Amino acid sequence: MAVELSTWDAQGTPTTPTFSTMRFPAGEAHVKVRDDADAGATTEIATLRGTSGDDLVALGMWADAVRQRGARSVALVPYLPGARQDRGLPFGAKVYADVLNGFQIDQVIAFDPHSPVIVDLVERLTVVPSEQVVHDAVLAGSDYSGIIAPDAGAVGRASLVAEAAGLPLFRAEKHRNPDTGRLDGFSCEPLPETGRLLVVDDICDGGGTFTGLAGSTGLPAERLGLWVSHGVFSGRAPQLAEHFGEIVTTDSYPAQQDVPGLRTVPLSPYLTKEIR
Repeated sequence: MAVELSTWDAQGTPTTPTFSTMRFPAGEAHVKVRDDADAGATTEIATLRGTSGDDLVALGMWADAVRQRGARSVALVPYLPGARQDRGLPFGAKVYADVLNGFQIDQVIAFDPHSPVIVDLVERLTVVPSEQVVHDAVLAGSDYSGIIAPDAGAVGRASLVAEAAGLPLFRAEKHRNPDTGRLDGFSCEPLPETGRLLVVDDICDGGGTFTGLAGSTGLPAERLGLWVSHGVFSGRAPQLAEHFGEIVTTDSYPAQQDVPGLRTVPLSPYLTKEIR
């Protein structure tokens, strides 16, 4: 299972975990209690990475067990499932939000959600933005001289990173064929003739946007870096290494493929700081 469980005492110090996960032979998720001691003022913490439905059910079992014991529940869900399904039929963001809300978890902590729609749907949610993590893990002590937003949807996120780092922002755009809806080109504002530039976005799935952008800039891989908050890395994503000299993501999602040279940043220190 991808649900990781831990326990904090009343002073916020990690102690022996109260719960462990298991499955019955028929496949049902279950949570075992280590002992029957009084829960006291403990905080029970579960970390869920990815989107597995089985893991969501295990999270629900854990939340019920915590509630019955009178402890406080905190779920670290860095990749909020359904955030890209924030409109249309079905309304996936609401479906996933309803599942999480139904568990009645005392605090849910997520990292850089794709859409503000799901932020408004998940109850008792704390959002950790990306700019501090990008600064600490990539920009601090580096020779990057600018930030690139790869499309209109990334401008807000990339702007915050650029502002926090005191670097200029450059905007790129994707162009779609109005008849087919398919991407047929990329463009970017004029870029400096020297220096390294960091492309900043929240999700990398197959990597087509970033590959197309890199090609449109005409820059060699050694002048381009890529930050994505959530690395799915499906399809042709491993080819990104041909276009970016540095690729960095977090451990919010279990990557589907290996990407050469990928560096993964642990999120736990940033998420646990927000536990109330």
